Amino acid sequence: MTSPIAGPDDLDPSTRAALQALVEQVSADPSAPSSVRDPEDAWRVHIADSLSGLEVEALRGAGSIADVGAGAGFPGLPLAAALPAARIDLIEATARKCEFIERAIEAAALSNARVVCRRAEEWAGSEPPAGGRGAYDAVTARAVGRLATLAELASPLLVDGGVLVAWKGRRDPDEEAEMDRVAERIEMGRVDVSWVGPYAGSRNRHIHVLRKTGATPPELPRRPGMAKKRPFGT
Repeated sequence: MTSPIAGPDDLDPSTRAALQALVEQVSADPSAPSSVRDPEDAWRVHIADSLSGLEVEALRGAGSIADVGAGAGFPGLPLAAALPAARIDLIEATARKCEFIERAIEAAALSNARVVCRRAEEWAGSEPPAGGRGAYDAVTARAVGRLATLAELASPLLVDGGVLVAWKGRRDPDEEAEMDRVAERIEMGRVDVSWVGPYAGSRNRHIHVLRKTGATPPELPRRPGMAKKRPFGT
C-alpha cells in the first residue's frame, strides 16, 4: 500500500490550504492534545498518516464517516479536507479535545465535519438524528484500542456492509486471533491488513480493514467502557 497524498506539494490548492490550517492549529495551539509541535513532523505524523487511509477504496467512496476516539482530530479532519463530499463526525468524549477539534474545524473551514462530544457507545445507542446507530458507511479509529474493542464500537455505528478502517502499529497475532474469536458475535469480519510504514508517523504502521457482516446484534452497544474493560474474545 502506498499513500495517495504524501506531502503538501501533491495536493490541490483548496485541500492544501485546509490541511495547512490543521498543521498550524496543532503546531501553534498550546492546548492541542498532541505532542507534535514541529510543522514538518505534523505533516508526516498526522496528515500523511491520516491520508494513507484513502488507499482503502471503501473509505474513499464513503458518504458518511465516523471517527471514533478522535483525539486531536486525526484521521477525521484530514479526511474531511480530502473528501469534501463526505459527511464526517468526529466522536470524542473529552471536552477539552472536543473544543480543540471545533477550533481546528473552524480554522480549516471544514463545512463537512462536526464534533460529536459523546462516548461512542452512547452515540450508537439511538437512531439518527439524535444518535448514530447504523448511520455510517465507514468508521475510522487511529490507535485507540485493540481490534476487538474497536470492532465492537464500530458495529452498531455502521450500515450493514460498512467498514472499519483502523490505524494500528506492529501486527500482533494474539490481538488478531482475539478479533477472529469475536467476529461472529459482533458481526464484524477481517478483510485486509496493509503496511503503510514509509508514509506514516510510525515505521510499523498497519491499516486494518474490517467489514460489518450482518445486522447489529441486539446486545450492542454495551454500557460505556465495557468494550475496553471486558472485551469479547479474551
